[in-house]
Amino acid sequence: MTAPPQSHGSAHLTRSERLDRLPFTRKHGRLLTGSGIGWALDAMDVGLISFIMAALAAEWNLSQTEQSWLASIGFVGMALGASLGGLLADRIGRRSVFALTLLVYGLATGASALAGGLAVLLVLRFIVGLGLGAELPVASTLVSEFAPARIRGRVVVVLEAFWAVGWLLAALVAYFVVPYSDDGWRWAFAIGLVPALYAIVIRRGLPESVRFLESKGRHDEAEAVVREFEQAAGTTYSPPVGAATETAPAGAVTATAPAPATPASGVRDLFGPVLRRRSVALWLTWFGVNFAYYGAFIWIPSLLYAEGFTLVRSFQFTLIITLAQLPGYALSALLIEVWGRRATLATFLAGSAVAAVLFGQAESEAMLLVTGCALSMANLGAWGALYAVTPEVYPTRVRATGAGWAAAFGRIASIVAPLIVPVLFRAGGLGLVFAVLGAAFLLATVSSLFLPEMAGEELAE
Repeated sequence: MTAPPQSHGSAHLTRSERLDRLPFTRKHGRLLTGSGIGWALDAMDVGLISFIMAALAAEWNLSQTEQSWLASIGFVGMALGASLGGLLADRIGRRSVFALTLLVYGLATGASALAGGLAVLLVLRFIVGLGLGAELPVASTLVSEFAPARIRGRVVVVLEAFWAVGWLLAALVAYFVVPYSDDGWRWAFAIGLVPALYAIVIRRGLPESVRFLESKGRHDEAEAVVREFEQAAGTTYSPPVGAATETAPAGAVTATAPAPATPASGVRDLFGPVLRRRSVALWLTWFGVNFAYYGAFIWIPSLLYAEGFTLVRSFQFTLIITLAQLPGYALSALLIEVWGRRATLATFLAGSAVAAVLFGQAESEAMLLVTGCALSMANLGAWGALYAVTPEVYPTRVRATGAGWAAAFGRIASIVAPLIVPVLFRAGGLGLVFAVLGAAFLLATVSSLFLPEMAGEELAE
């Protein structure tokens, strides 16, 4: 992803164009890794509750309805957090919101280790959801706004691949910690304090979005950030003779001609004449993916336990299925710049629909593993493509808001799905559960075909 150093002086470039023309550097790598670690910690927290829920069902004698609310209450917080987080990120900055959300959900997860009953744990899980819901769309927006245009989709898929790392960590913690002590689930929650500490690193170490800084009229800061990335690439930029530049004091760097600060925008802009169709398509895609993913993966350990597997055995199966997420992300990252966003997303979603139905019909342990791995691989490949396309759908002034509200609408499905799964399971077993989840994947597949194709194009300002 590297290119030889070069000098741009023949044409007047905006700061966004200067970023888009850069090779992928160590500076990009640090941004991707820093955001990705936060992403992995998110996934670890969401994954832990799916395993802890199965343990608490036995220790606290929880009914399936109580387990359903334990699974869903975090997504209630995530729906609210996603909508508020996107709005805040378009007003106070991507980096600030990213760090704040890590702090909120890290502290609430750590406090969950001390919960003495279901009511307290539900409140804490709601607070955890607030932080998680706000963080995810903000992180993908930040990375998307720095990634070079020609590999932007691939970079965001790699960011999303950190989710598999976090879910794998959750599976490992669950497998080695939760079943072997009455307080195992408390120790698992205590590990969730890590994001609160990492928030300090995020706030100090990651740059603020250049596009955000420009939209707020903070052009000196934006120029300084662009210069840092150019220096990392060994690239210099000199505006052509006669190009308009900012007035700067002696000794200061010469900046690219600034764009005027954009006015504040809100949710109504997402459904104006220009953005309405893509917003509807994106929201429905998010809804279908969330319903199917969380309906399946929050409940798989408990459903396997209900089917007669031991707690340790159900955790073992889930760990193996989780490993299949990694090749799904790798394939998605490879195809997204070759096939394009829309084709990659639709293909993985269609594959998820087929795998879900087959998983529900599996009659042996071998088939459960094979179809479960296929579902995991296809589903997480789709997630990678969805996070790549989402920030590209909107212009800078509403990018984080648009991504946040699409995620928030999807969280409605993630609230409903865990509540419906036990009802479906009692009515028709795994077959009915995964047939319904397959239908949700099909809805997402059709909706994704109406999204714009932005492969290789610059982000709209």
